[in-house]
Amino acid sequence: MNYSFDYLIVGAGFAGSVLAERLAAGSNKSVLLCDRRDHVGGNAYDHPDAAGILVHKYGPHIFHTNSRDIFNYLSRFTAWREYEHRVLACVEGKLLPIPINLDTINRLYGLELTENEVEQFLAARAIACASPRTSEQVVLSRVGRDLYEKFFRNYTRKQWGVDPSQLDAQVAARIPVRTNRDDRYFTDSFQFMPKHGFTRLFENMLDHKNITLALGADYRELRKEVSFEKLIYTGPVDEFFEYRYGKLPYRSLRFEHETLNKEWHQPVAVVNYPNDFDYTRVTEFKHLTGQNHSRTSVVYEFPQTTGDPYYPVPQPANAAIYGKYRELAQQRQNVHFVGRLATYRYYNMDQVIGQALTTYRKLSQEDFRRDQSTNREHHPARSLQRV
Repeated sequence: MNYSFDYLIVGAGFAGSVLAERLAAGSNKSVLLCDRRDHVGGNAYDHPDAAGILVHKYGPHIFHTNSRDIFNYLSRFTAWREYEHRVLACVEGKLLPIPINLDTINRLYGLELTENEVEQFLAARAIACASPRTSEQVVLSRVGRDLYEKFFRNYTRKQWGVDPSQLDAQVAARIPVRTNRDDRYFTDSFQFMPKHGFTRLFENMLDHKNITLALGADYRELRKEVSFEKLIYTGPVDEFFEYRYGKLPYRSLRFEHETLNKEWHQPVAVVNYPNDFDYTRVTEFKHLTGQNHSRTSVVYEFPQTTGDPYYPVPQPANAAIYGKYRELAQQRQNVHFVGRLATYRYYNMDQVIGQALTTYRKLSQEDFRRDQSTNREHHPARSLQRV
């Protein structure tokens, strides 16, 4: 039997799930949401480990935004736990605040500089560059050679597989340098964690009669079983077009989870290791979730070239290849490409949600105009057995 839907959405991460919820609840559209994984939430998926500690399977995810609209939208599906993210970097045997701030410099060099003095300290070491084009140039122009070597160069090599001199400026531009003692990793107006986890948030978001879930399913096979009017795709754009112009480079990650027989492992949620070990950072989840437990769980992150795509690699050559795929995408009628992988952009979580909400507003306007012209009525599709 062939089932008919208004929309087939590929990928149950934030981009796909937000669009599914909005189209179903906001526009009364029937939606089939599928994912190759056997769970919703994409890389933000969390679950209890064997010890009952809530862990993020694919590395830490922290919600932060300056958009009240995005925060209010997600608040429909979760209560919140206040949380301000702090990160330390292990440099020369010391755990130092990152992003670099006044305390970082004083503790690293054994100084007692004031805010005004640290500005002069950095200015004296900065290597001027009028228009930084690489991540190396961005960092050198802010903090100079020594801090660049101690905190950034090797970490970037591990994380991205290339030297910062070969990486676009936008990567390093995401990380501020502060002259005060603010040790928060983010300074956004809204910094929270879902009180009961990200997976619960997604489950609440997708609990609607117009949404049918197909998990552990490939959309290319589903297309043979169902009909639909529009496709929303959130996966890798090069894969959608069967690698016509070659594969776009992505960085992947390997995770090693470990539950430890002690209450705490480290003083903050994340400790970076720029110069030691093969892993880039260690995350201790109880800092994020606020759980009380006699044991603790951590995850070690090992960047790699192969595996699930996580981060588009921002280099000019890759942008040129993506430009060709973007042209193909723009030619596709009734197919919309949304999210980090589909648009080959290094988006934060809230940016993906914002892009999805913007796409929804565009789609709802298009559908309204079409429905008005055809006097068409919509009815939810019959339920497809969840895979």
